[in-house]
Amino acid sequence: MLEDIENFTTALADLAWGPWLLVLLVGGGLFFLVRSGFTPFRFLPHALGLLTGRYDNPDHPGHISHFKALSTALAGTIGMGNIAGVALAITVGGPGAIFWMWVTAVVGMATKFFTCTLAVMYRGKDSEGQLQGGPMYVIREGLPKYMHWLAYLFASVACIGALPALQSNQLVQIVRDLVFIEQGWLASSDDPFYFNLGCGLVLAALTAAVISGGVSRIAKVSAALVPSMALLYVGAALIAMLLHWQAVPHAFALILNDAFSGEAVAGGSLLAVILYGVRRGAFSNEAGMGTEALAHGAARTNEPVREGLVAMLGPLIDTLLVCTATAIMILISGVWQQSETAGVTLTAQAFAHLLGPAGTVIVFTCVVCFATTTIFTNSFYGSQCVSFLLGVHRKNKYLLVYVGFILVASVLSIDAAISIIDASFALMAIPTVVSAVWLSPKVMQAANSYWAKMRAAHE
Repeated sequence: MLEDIENFTTALADLAWGPWLLVLLVGGGLFFLVRSGFTPFRFLPHALGLLTGRYDNPDHPGHISHFKALSTALAGTIGMGNIAGVALAITVGGPGAIFWMWVTAVVGMATKFFTCTLAVMYRGKDSEGQLQGGPMYVIREGLPKYMHWLAYLFASVACIGALPALQSNQLVQIVRDLVFIEQGWLASSDDPFYFNLGCGLVLAALTAAVISGGVSRIAKVSAALVPSMALLYVGAALIAMLLHWQAVPHAFALILNDAFSGEAVAGGSLLAVILYGVRRGAFSNEAGMGTEALAHGAARTNEPVREGLVAMLGPLIDTLLVCTATAIMILISGVWQQSETAGVTLTAQAFAHLLGPAGTVIVFTCVVCFATTTIFTNSFYGSQCVSFLLGVHRKNKYLLVYVGFILVASVLSIDAAISIIDASFALMAIPTVVSAVWLSPKVMQAANSYWAKMRAAHE
């Protein structure tokens, strides 16, 4: 049965991630770059200033601060996509896939500016009258009624896309491989089913305890863990690069060369390298997927453009910094050519090869924190979508399914786990990007007004 699930989900994901999605995501991002005239990029220092809380006002609409909104969004993106996803990108798509992940990050910054500005601009009320944000509310409040089916498409698919498939799967894998097998408590030849199921039960119990507190508790946990773990992870990678600096230029050259040749993997197909790089990049930073708008839509602000600027920092941090750190570690260590392992275990081997036992400890610690915070955040995304579709009173039933799915994901293969998310994300991108393009004039109108106010304040 598990094999049938894997075959079905893999086929569905491959079908969904065709060239058309490349046009939608990269083409949409380029449209936003040109439409904005690259102006938001000049306000990145201002975006960093917003995180200090200088502009926070408890009387503004919303539920959480700019910093907590970004931390929550990063908790959903900095996770297995940045660690296991990068390892998969290299082993399946070759080093060149990393370049196309970078491309998705650059255009994704512009996409997030538009989608997350809209998430605050077009907030709507749920069945209990509470103000909420997200693509489904943007579509319902901002688009003509004949386009409202896109809101239900997004919310329906996002309920599946938010499920903790890859995070649960890879967290269980790293506990098994780096702790129990490494310490000799479990043989690598043993059937992992019951061990994985037991780990899944522990993770499910922890998740239930945290997500019962809603977005405020999730944001509090994320704000405490995500920034420090990101600094630890990138800092360790920088130390390894300094210790092995001679190999770093070759790693970057390998990425750039293979990005336009497709010689390393993917059967020598350049299109395959591009598609897989965009696929993993989209999973890494989630720009255009709509999930980021669910987190940023909860920000406490009366200036939508501010949250759009804060959201732009996401792809810069999670793809251009964290994913690049993972990729360079794997490439300069050489483990991607020598090991038969995949996903998070390959990244752990790279850190161990370059930094010794300390590298293993760092990866294990960061994976546990990143994976758990992503699981917590995704529960909020899914429950928001169920609340939109069926009413707030039904979200607890979804959370029970969500926690139960952790057990299912813990015993699936990595291919089946990631394919479930890939297929869902592909379908989530359609309503998110279409609505953002449709309403882009509204974003630019608000942005131009905001730029004028900022310039006047500094004159």
